[in-house]
Amino acid sequence: MSKEIVAPPPVARREIAAWCFFDFANSAYTTLIITVAYSIYFTQVVAKEGGEQFWGWGYSASMLIIALISPVLGAVSDFSATKKRFLLFFTFICVIATGLMVFVKEGDVWLGIILLVISNIGFAGGITFYNAFLVEISDRDSMGRISGYGWAVGYVGGLLCLALAYPLMKGGFAPENLDTFRLSFLMTAAFFLVASLPTFLILKERARPLPLAPGQHYWGVGFKRVRETLREIRGFRQLTRYLIAYLIYTDGVDTVIVFAAIFATVTLKFTSQEVLIYFLVTQITAGIGAWVFGPITDRLGGKKTINITLLIWIGVVLASFLVQTKTQFYVIGLVAGIALGSNQAASRALLGKFIPSGRNAEFFGFFSLVGKFAATIGPIVYGEIAAATGSNRPAVLSIAAFFVIGLLLLARVNEPEGIEEARRHETA
Repeated sequence: MSKEIVAPPPVARREIAAWCFFDFANSAYTTLIITVAYSIYFTQVVAKEGGEQFWGWGYSASMLIIALISPVLGAVSDFSATKKRFLLFFTFICVIATGLMVFVKEGDVWLGIILLVISNIGFAGGITFYNAFLVEISDRDSMGRISGYGWAVGYVGGLLCLALAYPLMKGGFAPENLDTFRLSFLMTAAFFLVASLPTFLILKERARPLPLAPGQHYWGVGFKRVRETLREIRGFRQLTRYLIAYLIYTDGVDTVIVFAAIFATVTLKFTSQEVLIYFLVTQITAGIGAWVFGPITDRLGGKKTINITLLIWIGVVLASFLVQTKTQFYVIGLVAGIALGSNQAASRALLGKFIPSGRNAEFFGFFSLVGKFAATIGPIVYGEIAAATGSNRPAVLSIAAFFVIGLLLLARVNEPEGIEEARRHETA
């Protein structure tokens, strides 16, 4: 006797809004901890000697760990229909570790790095399950638009958190202001926690758990499904090509995010206040880029949209190598923001089109594996070049290579064929 299949509930607009709101919440972490506040505090106060090198290795270590576990966790969550639970678990890890950064003081290099690693594992781990919901709340014709809206709302969240943190950070690293500056880390954790509540209260888990055979358990099934996917990957020729291209170009994007504030501070002598203003501006243009390029992605296709953003990124990196004044760097930041928001939105949407139904988290787990593994390379390369040359300029120039190679590899991807491959596996 066949078991009746219960159709999932229709997607309400408030669920799409709740999904976007998680981008609003977690952007506080990437903006304040990875980019603007904690990264500079660590390299300028905690580890005054070799700070960029320590930061590069710590960030890369967290990316490597999450890259290794994401596919299995994604497969487990698909089979057990627990994406939302995993999302909650990793968010909690990130929030706690971020809040504890308030205790990191001068010389606490290992404590500072350990909390970076733990918090970033929580952040990046949660993104895998958050992204997997995109396939459930959209279709292939609206995926680019909804993905863009998520990124755009996210940048608004980062902008708001940055504005709230400004009074705590504007005094910079003067000894009398360090205790106040560290409170911005605690505030970031609180912002992430509170702003993510709509997601957990409203967004529905539409997947249904699959039955286990006698003697099976979800973790065993998860490892088995990942092994099967690795064997089947030849049937996803375009997806494989895209992931290879994504591995390279997203390495450049991640490296820019990790070291932008450090470059501004060390090379152009930005004050803490000027760094805050700089990223307030770039958050605005990044949100605009994500919002505008979301519908463009649906019309032009993900591949063409990503090509446009990579050409912009190459120009941004070359201009950063040549930049001489703070005003010039502000202008570069405006353009970089547009490239950042549009690239991230289009990349997520293109992958979503290549995923067969019912395997969302597993494939986004592989997406995370590729992206996070890539993120272990760029920061190390940047940190080592900066340490060897004593300058951030040649390190910045090295980022252009990631964008050029990614652009060349993306030329081999056939988007319509990739969509058709996903459909064939849905009916296989």
